[in-house]
Amino acid sequence: MPNIKVLNMKGEEVGEMNLSDTVFGAEVNGAVLHTAVRAYLMNQRQGTQSALTRTEVSGGGKKPWRQKGTGRARQGSTRAPQWTHGGVVFAPKPRCYRVTINKKVRRLAIRSALSAKVAGGDLVVVDAIRTEEYKTKTMAEMLKAVGAKKKALVVLADNDGKVVGSFANIANVKTAQTNTINVYDILNADTLVIAKGAAEKLQEVYA
Repeated sequence: MPNIKVLNMKGEEVGEMNLSDTVFGAEVNGAVLHTAVRAYLMNQRQGTQSALTRTEVSGGGKKPWRQKGTGRARQGSTRAPQWTHGGVVFAPKPRCYRVTINKKVRRLAIRSALSAKVAGGDLVVVDAIRTEEYKTKTMAEMLKAVGAKKKALVVLADNDGKVVGSFANIANVKTAQTNTINVYDILNADTLVIAKGAAEKLQEVYA
């Protein structure tokens, strides 16, 4: 069972926390991580791209010249793909890119991603992340104090509007709750900053 230091918002060590081997000390499964990240990125696609085929562009009803005897290549329409203003070959059309993965695979991917952060020393546990007012400076100073790198994912136990709003203006910092985290955001962050309460919730859910 891995132990990790618990810091306060000033970066001072205030205790230790025992992390669950099942959630934070599991074997990192690269294949499952790839599956989860691919599914996440595919599901972000709107699938609204559309182009016109040769049957949909306007014009081209008349054969441009007779079939034989001109010395030129035979043409049946000025809206064929090789013509300017012609249609698009295999034109993209609106479609759904959605990919679903099994619940067990999704949970295993979350555990693998969290374990990868612990193994890489990129997990920081803070005893409590709170603020009495909307203050970006306070949160920026906290990230610096706890040693967060350029890109950080801050995981909160609850949806605290003032905390989320205070992080909103900091570049490369994203906030999430325990019920909204995903594998892509965890792996994409250089540092995972997690509130102690959130870590306890994750252990309850994913253990």
